[in-house]
Amino acid sequence: MHPSCIYAVCMPSAPPAADRVYTHVKQAVLDRRYQGGTLLTEGELAEAVGVSRTPVREALLKLEMEGLLKLYPKKGALVLAVSAQEIADVVETRLLVEEFAVRKAVPAPAPLLQRLEELLDEQRRHAEDGDLAAVAVTDRSFHAEIVRHAGNEILSRLYDQMRDRQLRMGVAVMEAHPDRVAKNIAEHAEILDALRAGDAEGAARCVHRHVSRVKVLVRGEDR
Repeated sequence: MHPSCIYAVCMPSAPPAADRVYTHVKQAVLDRRYQGGTLLTEGELAEAVGVSRTPVREALLKLEMEGLLKLYPKKGALVLAVSAQEIADVVETRLLVEEFAVRKAVPAPAPLLQRLEELLDEQRRHAEDGDLAAVAVTDRSFHAEIVRHAGNEILSRLYDQMRDRQLRMGVAVMEAHPDRVAKNIAEHAEILDALRAGDAEGAARCVHRHVSRVKVLVRGEDR
């Protein structure tokens, strides 16, 4: 036992200050509480998280490296908006990975089908609660589960690298098109039905329509 624990109950140490700022800002950007074009100042963030400015600078530098912010000396950090090119790149990459993965997932093992059903139920519950950030997380988890079951670790890591962009885009699309929440759930159910039926090509077609819809919505062409 650590000497300090003899006279007091050992409590888990709090995350470092820079980590707390990083988590606060990143989550707010992903769920769009800090929207594209918002200018964040070190002083405001330090006060919001309850830390000094030094860890704020450290966290903002890390977030800039991840492409979420742009730092402007003596002014603050600008939250970068999601660009049309970024959306096109993410959709193209998702199609390459997910269509391949869903074909590889057939015949789908029982644990995968069960997990996808659980995620679909979770998504429905979050939708009923109106929690779009949670809907986006569960939506992405549904697709990530299929990718993991393809058995290709390199593709899984590549897919995981898109997580933040997917979550941010998911919330943005649902805010702009509230009807997409129910449609997304219905399209996930179609993918799951195709997997249950052992229809690899049918599942790939469902994935293609579903993922391609993001780019169509951004262009305002949805019908």
